[in-house]
Amino acid sequence: MNYILITGASKGIGLSIARAWAARGFNVLLVARGAEALEAAAAAIRKDFGVQVDFRSEDLGDAAAPQRLLDWCRSSGYAVQGLVNNAGFGSSGAFAELPLEGQQNMMQVNMNALVALTHLFLPELKKQPKAWLLNIASSAAYQAVPFLSIYAATKAFVLTFSRGLRYELRDTSVSVTCVCPGSTDTDFANRAQVGPKAQKAAEKVNMTPEAVAEAAVKATLQGRAEVITGAINKLGAFLVWLFPKSLAEKTAAGLYK
Repeated sequence: MNYILITGASKGIGLSIARAWAARGFNVLLVARGAEALEAAAAAIRKDFGVQVDFRSEDLGDAAAPQRLLDWCRSSGYAVQGLVNNAGFGSSGAFAELPLEGQQNMMQVNMNALVALTHLFLPELKKQPKAWLLNIASSAAYQAVPFLSIYAATKAFVLTFSRGLRYELRDTSVSVTCVCPGSTDTDFANRAQVGPKAQKAAEKVNMTPEAVAEAAVKATLQGRAEVITGAINKLGAFLVWLFPKSLAEKTAAGLYK
């Protein structure tokens, strides 16, 4: 049986993406760190949509985790038709003052694990007559964000990598889509320890995880290359392109410092 594998799937956008695939009749594999949350999510999806669901607890901060996920799918007989690289996190603050280990862990989860999973699962995806790779970046991918510098840089990497890979795979069965959400009603701001000024600004334009997930899965099935969710976020990306980079950086710094 074919499955869609989703990382960061125990809550937030990842869980909503899993539910959006399941609502369309796809079997799903859920990956995240928390086993209890995964078990609850899997049970709810089975009940609500009647599809096959399995889950595995893995910390993608461990460089060996992607290979373990591939081995799990192979040993379980799970044919992966879609890979959703959603797992990621951010940390706000001045680069020089944040612990180096935490920033490197962010790079591992947001970039290195994504690349490793993509490389490992591509041969499996290519076996399918039609397959999908969905990478979740961020509207932060379109500009430097002072005091969120590493996070924004990792998401810029995800976007650029996705577009390059899409071209490389243009003559295969694998379609690559990169979705760039803006502020979303998840736990991101708390984990990133974003200050009250940025949180207050985000609340004005927050999208729900369900709305982001629906847009992401729809764009993936349509074979779109790149999607910014939400009209405000699309406008923001356009303004960043239109105005001097220094102005965008000054504005962002005023929110996150």
